[in-house]
Amino acid sequence: QVQLVESGGGLVQAGGSLRLSCAASGRTPSSYAMGWFRQPPGKEREFVASISWRGFTIVYADSVKGRFTISRDNAKNSVYLQMNSLKSEDTAVYYCAAASAPLVKEWVSPGEFPYWGQGTQVTVSS
Repeated sequence: QVQLVESGGGLVQAGGSLRLSCAASGRTPSSYAMGWFRQPPGKEREFVASISWRGFTIVYADSVKGRFTISRDNAKNSVYLQMNSLKSEDTAVYYCAAASAPLVKEWVSPGEFPYWGQGTQVTVSS
């Protein structure tokens, strides 16, 4: 099994920044794309950002473009999400996800990512 553990969530004021981390362990694929999704209160889970194994393909949701940056360190089996200029609408539980291949067909689809973390809460106060 693959285990994903997120960290770095918390309470921040609007306009502030947070950096989320996600570490993968266990029987990870030899190479795998990763992504971040979030679930705002009372809403469905939505796509935030995704990145290919080598980092050459990066996709962002329109709502976070220019504010969030996804990156990864394959030597550490980790993916990161730098979140700047946070808004109250960014409040959500943030989930890290891993694919079973270095690339996926639908970068925004949760169905492309079979492995998920437990989530970390991000709360932005206005």
